[in-house]
Amino acid sequence: MYLDSEKKKEIFAQYGKSNTDTGSPEAQIALFSYRISHLTGHLKSNKKDYTTERSLKILVGKRRRLLDYLIDQDIERYRAIIKELGIRK
Repeated sequence: MYLDSEKKKEIFAQYGKSNTDTGSPEAQIALFSYRISHLTGHLKSNKKDYTTERSLKILVGKRRRLLDYLIDQDIERYRAIIKELGIRK
């Protein structure tokens, strides 16, 4: 599987406040970004996989809502996570 518990802990440790910080917006955005990049690669080789395409659109929407929440709460944290992950609006 592409996303095991070790990879999740690594993502949460890097972008969250600790290994067990799964609730912060930064950690969730980083996890969604990792999943989005994986699904994008899958769709490049499987163009007719419409179920995965729908899942990708749902994930992008979730990440966008979290980014909008972060803009409202703390613009500096938003700018930091955007720069660190290389996400463009």
